[in-house]
Amino acid sequence: MRYFTVVAQEQNMTAAAAELRITQSALSSAIAQLEAAMETQLFRRVPRRGVELTEAGSRLLRESLPLIEAADRLPTLVQRDEETVAGRLVVGVYEPIASLRVPDVVATFEHRHPHVELAVLEGDQEFVLQALTSGACEVALMYGMGIGPRVRTEVLEHLAPHVLVAADHPLAARAPGPVSLAELADEPLVLLDLPHTREYLLGLFELAGVAPRVRHRLTGYETVRSFVARGGYAVLNRRLPHRATHNGGRVVALDIAEALPPVDVLLARMADGRPTRRARAFAEACREHFPAR
Repeated sequence: MRYFTVVAQEQNMTAAAAELRITQSALSSAIAQLEAAMETQLFRRVPRRGVELTEAGSRLLRESLPLIEAADRLPTLVQRDEETVAGRLVVGVYEPIASLRVPDVVATFEHRHPHVELAVLEGDQEFVLQALTSGACEVALMYGMGIGPRVRTEVLEHLAPHVLVAADHPLAARAPGPVSLAELADEPLVLLDLPHTREYLLGLFELAGVAPRVRHRLTGYETVRSFVARGGYAVLNRRLPHRATHNGGRVVALDIAEALPPVDVLLARMADGRPTRRARAFAEACREHFPAR
């Protein structure tokens, strides 16, 4: 079962074998034995990627994580050290969230729970959502976009949208604003073009009655900031505490005059699974570092 959970989280037999420090043939044999015992297929092969869980495998993973955690706790229960949290926890993180608060969350968590092996999966919203639903991660920090009813969420922070312009832009002197999106309608927009994010951002312009001139479609948060430092503007949600960009430029954040909906930062897990003590402990660390709490 432990081998099974690592393969499910890594989604790759070679990587899982390296993580477990066993041969790939031994791991494949163990998975085959487990599938025979369960009388069903738990994984399907994905060409050039590895493996992914079947629906039956996903159900088994959600049930197996608490069981393995209970097994890991047996030594501490025998030794009457019931507070020790141990085992492996994989956390998915949407990339724009990752650099600001997550390092502090992880530092707090690892200080309190040094026996937990914590791994972070970083990617766009769709990647993190798929990791969560497939079982590759147990909990996730993501935006409230494109999430269905199978996922249980908790709001950690509300992020209002803002405009980002270069420090030498004529509107920069108005900081912190506000400015209307209509004032920027004729300027080139640098769009953070990620799944679900693009729909949310373009929807803001629609609500404001503005048709933006999209000049660049980029997938990196810092790349967007660097492009804006050389011209154009962007609409983003995560305000960074510094104005410097990776290319040596400087940018300024401005409030938006229109009343536009914020995006929520969520702590998410699958609704039909039981959270492990590791996941509950990570949730506590998140609540301490996000301002909505």
